[in-house]
Amino acid sequence: MKIAVIGAGAIGGITAALMAKAGQDVQLVCKHEEIAAIAGGEGLKLSGHCGEQRVKVKACAQIEQLEGPFDACLIATKAYDMPDAARRVLPMLGADSPVVSMQNGICTDRLAEIVGEGRTVGCVIGWGATMHGPGDLEMTSGGDFIIGRPNGDKTGLDALKTALGSVTETVIAGDILAELWSKLIVNSCITSLGAVCGLTLGEMMKRRDARNIFLAIIGEAVAVAGKKGIRIPPYGGKLDYYKLMSGSRALDDLRRHLTIRVVGMKYSKLKSSSLQSLERGRPTEIDGFNGYIARQGADAGVPCPVCERLVTMIREIEQKKRPISTDNLADPGLAV
Repeated sequence: MKIAVIGAGAIGGITAALMAKAGQDVQLVCKHEEIAAIAGGEGLKLSGHCGEQRVKVKACAQIEQLEGPFDACLIATKAYDMPDAARRVLPMLGADSPVVSMQNGICTDRLAEIVGEGRTVGCVIGWGATMHGPGDLEMTSGGDFIIGRPNGDKTGLDALKTALGSVTETVIAGDILAELWSKLIVNSCITSLGAVCGLTLGEMMKRRDARNIFLAIIGEAVAVAGKKGIRIPPYGGKLDYYKLMSGSRALDDLRRHLTIRVVGMKYSKLKSSSLQSLERGRPTEIDGFNGYIARQGADAGVPCPVCERLVTMIREIEQKKRPISTDNLADPGLAV
């Protein structure tokens, strides 16, 4: 396949590099000339679960510099940059070329408005990655890709599955929206809480007040999905939200707290992507996380006060009207 990858961050860069290494015809949009020069020159430096290696990728700094047409496009930008990227690459795509949303959160509805429902493909990224510097990318954890169209049509996705399969195991889902909801919930807990309090996941999950908010977000998201007729699969095949939230006894509450405490211990050093964005002076993707849950809740008539409050608080932090502090965990609007 001839594939355009827009976004040379950790996810986009590693994906483009490993596909190129496997022989796919890949072009990478890096946004910054420095990274484009590294990618096409000495090559992107990869490390971690994908092994230490240098991989050259044909790269450019602007979407308009791509040499189309393309059989597929992967958009691995931040959520707020995705619509512009989709509009600019659209003239370079074939009539049936799939366009994959690789953002955190759920962006398939906005993507479909631009490229059409038939070309829109959602993607759950089950592996982790981080950028240590320009062109220096680490795959921090293993995992798979789950892809699928929101309308459930699997036609024509086999070639895309094969291409992505050169990066990691790839599965075509019949209900990609449900899969996206499963990861959305985890992201909405970890990224929003980390952004308001400044702690790593391990530090947060030691605190009962943080765990209470974590569980409140899950409760709101599960209620909204239920009203929308969405059955959420266990995240990573292990974290079953319905079992986690079942029961109202004190013993059930203890079980819930112990479960997420264990998750916090397992991924203790995990740092919120939104917190990292704030530290760099960049906006967060909160609209695609808790903001999405709140909007869907309003549409379904399900109150989501905790998600709504977190959106407001993070907007205040972005505007320098509120400090990042553990004191934010005691905000009255987050009381549960």
